[in-house]
Amino acid sequence: MDVAVCVKQIPSPDSPGALDPDTYNLVRAGGLVLDDSDTYSVEMALRLAEQSGGGEVTLVSMVPGGETAGLRTALAMGAARAVLVSDAALAGSDALATAKVLAAAVRRTGARLVLAATESTDGYTGTVPVQLAELLGYPSVSFAKHVELVGREGGGTGPGDVGPGDLGPGDLELRVHRQTEAGFDEVTCPLPAVVTVTAGVVEVRYPTVKGIMGARSKPIEQLDLADLGIDSSLTGAVGARQQVLSVRPVEARQAGEVIVDQGDAHERIVAALASWKVI
Repeated sequence: MDVAVCVKQIPSPDSPGALDPDTYNLVRAGGLVLDDSDTYSVEMALRLAEQSGGGEVTLVSMVPGGETAGLRTALAMGAARAVLVSDAALAGSDALATAKVLAAAVRRTGARLVLAATESTDGYTGTVPVQLAELLGYPSVSFAKHVELVGREGGGTGPGDVGPGDLGPGDLELRVHRQTEAGFDEVTCPLPAVVTVTAGVVEVRYPTVKGIMGARSKPIEQLDLADLGIDSSLTGAVGARQQVLSVRPVEARQAGEVIVDQGDAHERIVAALASWKVI
């Protein structure tokens, strides 16, 4: 079964982020790296492809300047190929425009399962994957802490139950443990589907020297908006439905009040909590 993974290449977290003074967009000049949260979805995709008995993992990404360094990291982990959308008209795109571009790119892969992180570490909107699912017409399962392929009509219950030649792609569905505040929900989902995974869902493999060397020759298909048949007026700052008007530093934390117990400390603490509407 072929799996597509939406990954994001971001400025290195080791360097302080910078905003464009005119647009307040994050400056993405220079080398970009694979978002750490995406390593978990790549690893999960590789395991599910192996569990299904065959298929490829294809990376799908949108980035300015044709940057590929982050994609090479994921290819070194074991992904077979990548589809990269890069177009100057994409600068300043909001979450919906991003989802439209990724949906068009995912359709080209023919994948029956799309994985993504719950949110990127440079945007934190958490809305792109569910918008992507809606655009593709796929069911969406978010915050997955465990994902496995099972056979329909009460088929297998673990990775060992679905092997090469055991079941065809149409006989498979997903069993997902969806993280909640109280624990997790067990969800069964038909394919095709979009699933977002949480950090720590699997232990991520380290790229080997052989994998790193092999990643250099793996294909990366680079596309622009014309290739995807998307009107550039629907993307970028022109098509964005939201705009950042101002940015200001976080207010410095002020000194708190020290309460000295003179027999009434508990009453003063309760009164303070009540004034802050904590209780």
